Amino acid sequence: MKFYDCSTAPSPRRVRIFIAEKDLEIETVNISIADGEQLSDEFRAVNPNCTLPALEIDDGPNILNTAGIWAYLEDKFPEPPLMGRTAAEKGHIADIRWQIEFNGSMGMAEALRNSTPRMKGRALPGPDNYEQIPELAERGKARALKFMDRIEGMIGEKPFVAGDSYSVADIDLMVFLDFARWLKMGLPDEAKNAQRWYKAVSSRPSAKL
Repeated sequence: MKFYDCSTAPSPRRVRIFIAEKDLEIETVNISIADGEQLSDEFRAVNPNCTLPALEIDDGPNILNTAGIWAYLEDKFPEPPLMGRTAAEKGHIADIRWQIEFNGSMGMAEALRNSTPRMKGRALPGPDNYEQIPELAERGKARALKFMDRIEGMIGEKPFVAGDSYSVADIDLMVFLDFARWLKMGLPDEAKNAQRWYKAVSSRPSAKL
């Protein structure tokens, strides 16, 4: 296997954390998005979508997104389980992940990619160029802020986002919060349960990656 990473991007970081939590050793190649290496002919041969992360495997076609890589590695290396043990757990974790992705991460991506000067003409990742839309930046920030206010209720008294065990839902939410600093956003001070949860998950060795 060969993992194509980018040390500065949130989606590859989610896979790095997953790999570390599984205690796996996988050959890694760092691709610099800042230098446009994801658009090179060499990387297009790996992933014609020109996005990261990507995983080359020996028993099938390359896997070209975070969710696919997680699913493959979870099946290949089931311990410790990070996507649930039972059907109910798997469904619950997938449901929470969608809430984080749709309401939080996608809103933040809209805000960043449609306002950051260095992303001018690159408002969407991939092989094609798209101009920024300032109104999308405002809407994205509003979506991310509304989601931020809901995290306290999402965590509640639980030790982890989806229940009693650490899972990919915790990875998704922590990476969202860390990347939200680019928008100068963070958990409300009064969100005590969310603050407790964040302190715990961000102290795990994998969170340093």
